[in-house]
Amino acid sequence: MAMPLGGILLLFLVLLAAAVAGGGGGVWAFSSSSSSSSYSRIGEQPLSLIGIHRATVGIDAAASVQASPRLLGVKGEDTAWVTVDFAAPHASDGDWIGVFSPSNFNASTCPGPSGSDSGPVICSAPIKYQLANYSSDYGKTGKGTLKFQLINQRQDFSFALFTGGLSNPKLIAVSNKIAFANPKAPVYPRLAQGKSWNEMTVTWTSGYDIKEAYPFVEWGMKWSPPTRTAAGTVTFDRESLCGEPARTVGWRDPGFIHTAFLTDLWPNKEYYYKIGHMLPDGKIVWGKFYSFKAPPFPGQKSLQRVVIFGDMGKAERDGSNEYSNYQPGSLNTTDTLIKDLDNIDIVFHIGDITYANGYISQWDQFTQQVEPITARVPYMIASGNHERDWPNSGSFFNGTDSGGECGVLAETMYYTPTENRANYWYKTDYGMFRFCVADSEHDWREGTEQYAFIESCLATVDRKKQPWLVFIAHRVLGYSSGFFYGAGGAFAEPTARQSLQRLWQRHRVDLAFYGHVHNYERTCPVYDGRCASPERSRYSGAVGGTIHAVVGGGGSHLSNFTAEAPPWSVYREMDYGFVKLTAFNYTSLLYEYRRSSDGEVHDSFTVHREYRDVLACVADSCPPTIPPAT
Repeated sequence: MAMPLGGILLLFLVLLAAAVAGGGGGVWAFSSSSSSSSYSRIGEQPLSLIGIHRATVGIDAAASVQASPRLLGVKGEDTAWVTVDFAAPHASDGDWIGVFSPSNFNASTCPGPSGSDSGPVICSAPIKYQLANYSSDYGKTGKGTLKFQLINQRQDFSFALFTGGLSNPKLIAVSNKIAFANPKAPVYPRLAQGKSWNEMTVTWTSGYDIKEAYPFVEWGMKWSPPTRTAAGTVTFDRESLCGEPARTVGWRDPGFIHTAFLTDLWPNKEYYYKIGHMLPDGKIVWGKFYSFKAPPFPGQKSLQRVVIFGDMGKAERDGSNEYSNYQPGSLNTTDTLIKDLDNIDIVFHIGDITYANGYISQWDQFTQQVEPITARVPYMIASGNHERDWPNSGSFFNGTDSGGECGVLAETMYYTPTENRANYWYKTDYGMFRFCVADSEHDWREGTEQYAFIESCLATVDRKKQPWLVFIAHRVLGYSSGFFYGAGGAFAEPTARQSLQRLWQRHRVDLAFYGHVHNYERTCPVYDGRCASPERSRYSGAVGGTIHAVVGGGGSHLSNFTAEAPPWSVYREMDYGFVKLTAFNYTSLLYEYRRSSDGEVHDSFTVHREYRDVLACVADSCPPTIPPAT
């Protein structure tokens, strides 16, 4: 039977929404500046567009590539701008420049037996690329100049000129090699709260194995003698990953990841620190000098400011990789947070961290992008589909969105206070806040290990001292009128609310945050699909329901909404942004949604509530009571 026209249109819209709702698919978008063909894919990892396994080699004596300067970071910098001059005898719109690291990227680096005539000639994707015609007049003269920003990633670099577009590349020229003065230098520290309130962890990356140098952190309070704390060292290999491209063209040696635990911190005290590596001869290779403020004691009444967003990803400041089609808001979010960093105490990036999707080099580039934030305030992450999902790997969803990473990169590159790093759920206290961070890529339903964790996390907080109770997950387990969720009819992940809403209600959860859908939306205080209050901007009294917010507009391509807003949807916006919570004391909280483009507030409300209001019985929140004796 032929499908009616209306049915075809509905099917198209559902498929379109599925592609932009945060999953692994993409939507074709036409662009005059694309490579060999006239399109790129919105929502597709740009490096995956390169058919590197199909590459051929035809070095042309009339073609050339020259990169300068040859030595980078001579004053200890971990980023540098490089000028690439190139020429081709037959310039075309399909020509492009790829950055390869290590600089040697021929067939000798391919895994498995070498010397086979039938194997690929190039086995590793570039770490970034630019189209040759980004240089003006290249099409007319066959000569061009491009600027690339490189970061210290432990290996040297070379630049390659290809013809034939991205899908059928042909190598015609390779540049000289360039390198950082110390490729192994310790870089890109990431702070995170430890398992106890007075513990801060410092994680960073270097090229030093424990056999070459001893990693440590030198730290202390101002005017006090510093102390040194040793760091543990881990890494992973290709066989640790689950599938392509992470094990094949996306593989790149991750170096070594180090974590130190700074303990017995004084609440709210300012500390300074430096990461370092002691060589066998006693010399020390130092990182940069940083500082952080220790967390407040659980229940401490002081000004506390929290930022929450999801789905940010990374972008390129030099215009590489056509990221304008993939994560166009990422740099705006990053830069806006950096500008306001003196007014931020802790950050939650709740899943879909880098969108590396199996291209390992992109994790280094993300850690460099957010380093001004992560080096100064705790940066707490949650697991999303683009970190974890892979078939037959234990993830709840059997998709391929992680590109074969299956959680290994997120679990290794960033510390979280989980009991088991493979199960990415945890609780963390910050002063008057309790955060219960769920892992939506593992089963959350009643009777599971994670359900027991969620129940314990919500039940064990002392609301007299920590009145602000927050639930976090990547996928929408509460409410969203994003088109994909609306088309499915559940307005959330199927069975999610049925499993969890009674827990939220019983324990009077104030706020629940989600990513996955790339937009912003806030609900009323809602329980079982009904608003507990008609108020929109000033809430007070008993907690009649939980306010749910989708904050997936951190940077990735945006997602649309259903045509009509459901009754529980108070505010929704298809733009990039983040939420900032400010707790002034035990009774007053300010909620603000800020756009990444300008940092201005576009949605807000206040909560004023006393402890007796938290105790008050509302629908399904209290057990039956015995009437007083007469």
